[in-house]
Amino acid sequence: MADKSNQLVLTALSRAAATAGAVPLYGSKAQAGLFPNNAAGKQAAQRCQEDGYLCLVPAPEATPSDSNGETGGAITLVKKKTANVPLGAITEKGLTYLLSQVSPRQVLEDFVRALEGRQNQVDALLHLARQVQQGIEAMKTNVDKVLQQICKLEGPSGPGAAGHLKALFAGFLNDGDSPRSTPPAATNDTALHDTLLAGLTRWQQSGATEDCPLPHLYRQASARSIGQFHDALRQLHELRKIYLHPWTGPLYDIPEPPYALLIGHEIAYYASIRK
Repeated sequence: MADKSNQLVLTALSRAAATAGAVPLYGSKAQAGLFPNNAAGKQAAQRCQEDGYLCLVPAPEATPSDSNGETGGAITLVKKKTANVPLGAITEKGLTYLLSQVSPRQVLEDFVRALEGRQNQVDALLHLARQVQQGIEAMKTNVDKVLQQICKLEGPSGPGAAGHLKALFAGFLNDGDSPRSTPPAATNDTALHDTLLAGLTRWQQSGATEDCPLPHLYRQASARSIGQFHDALRQLHELRKIYLHPWTGPLYDIPEPPYALLIGHEIAYYASIRK
């Protein structure tokens, strides 16, 4: 009985070590857990907590949706409601105990399997992101066609809704000829463009052997947010003023993922100025 309980403990610690973050303490039909949901599993889980090998982690609160059920044909991600299952994470003491009981090679193999699983998840998320981006581009194209038709009938600033709609969608469509005067947002965009181009020029003149990483470029810029930074990069890329270069290594090796930019089917992580 002791050997079986100890095996449950070692298996659970191996799973917890190979997983980033908290894991359900007990398994179910819907999801895997650290321990089987039976008397032996609960006894082993209690032992791990008492010995300090595992610690309980509070479950994250669900975020309410603002969609009111209206998706408008868009892709939505909805969290499925689950039972209140306790979550556990391995402690330093637990990792030390695990390495003293099993071969480090076995622990490493568990890590490799976990990384392969995460890579599959990342690939699925990238596929979804590409689908969403294609949907946005299709919406832009359709809206632009509708606005052009309205402008033909009423003129760009004529009576009716044409002028209002043109102004409303101008920023979204990046339609340069819609406003007759340059709004403050466009002025800010121009200033940000100049800052980014100057930063890339300095990087090139510094004699660097590689293209400029986007995190470094962001810190040289005056962007209010990463989103504004990404928008400016896309605009400069479309204007053929810069090159965007993809990250070619494994996705989980990206040093600062928030600054990476999805362009087409690739993840851009470097930029350089066009000569």
